Amino acid sequence: MTQPADLTVADIGEQGLLAKLHSFCSPEIIGDDAAVVGSCTSDHSLAVTTDVFVDGVHFSDGMAQPDVHTTSPEDVGWRAVVANLSDLAAMGAMPLGITVGLSLTGTVPVSWVERLYQGLSDCLQQYQAALWGGDVTRSCVVAISITAIGEVQPQRVIRRQDAKVGDAILVTGEHGASRAGLELLLHPEQGDKLDAFARQKLIKAHQHPKPRFDVLPLLWNVLPQFRVGGMDSSDGLADAIVQICRASGVGAKINAALLPIPAEVSKWVSPEKAKKWTLYGGEDFELVLTLPQTAAEKLQEQLGNPARIIGEITAETDVRILEDNSDLSLSQGFQHWG
Repeated sequence: MTQPADLTVADIGEQGLLAKLHSFCSPEIIGDDAAVVGSCTSDHSLAVTTDVFVDGVHFSDGMAQPDVHTTSPEDVGWRAVVANLSDLAAMGAMPLGITVGLSLTGTVPVSWVERLYQGLSDCLQQYQAALWGGDVTRSCVVAISITAIGEVQPQRVIRRQDAKVGDAILVTGEHGASRAGLELLLHPEQGDKLDAFARQKLIKAHQHPKPRFDVLPLLWNVLPQFRVGGMDSSDGLADAIVQICRASGVGAKINAALLPIPAEVSKWVSPEKAKKWTLYGGEDFELVLTLPQTAAEKLQEQLGNPARIIGEITAETDVRILEDNSDLSLSQGFQHWG
């Protein structure tokens, strides 16, 4: 269908744009955190994912916005890799390697690029993945595009569409810490109620997140007959829950009292802001999983705090959050062009 010439991506939003792009893709592959394709050389499938980081949008190190400096070049490299590796973890895949597409203005210092790649390398080494090459090009804005490849046994693939009515919803860690850390970096004068340890913990959550590959072996142990739905929470906890429910054709009820709000955030800001950052802050890179109640309880016990079960999957197709005898609709999280 031909669209009006003046229709923009802002008019249709991220989900509208993705729906159009999906029509060009293989329907059996598209729709999760990564594409899973067969391998010619082993009994594993390949998981492939791509993320783009743009200066002034996804990171601020003072180049595009001289007055804003929240990430060092090493942190930019680390976070760009984690964004991709987290997508692999969300599919149940272990990482193999990445390629990097780097767009640079001519004024970028060589030392900045070297420090960026040091951050990339440090993260890859920690998770036994390799840098396989890539491309460099001239641009009017600095951007890093990473394609990551991992491998997963076909019977252990985690998909958004596999949530079932009655499943527990389990999150593997705290949410809102990254958003709180960003706030401290943007406004250093804030957080006067926090001690140095708490302040550093929140800042580290933003600058140096970790993909949750450690969850996968535990998940395989508690679910011998593997069937689990899920995705990562890079765009926010609320967004992950809504996306899983939408893909599975189900709904959910979330208990607000069980939200994994960091104690440091609760101590610092109002309950309403803490809940908002937890649901919609994004970039916490935890896993949001749906699985049978007994298996969820076992996984929660093995992971320990702050992993927790926060709700359940329902037959209704809306997502509700229950708090103080109220029952409110849970909206989706971060949207590009939103």
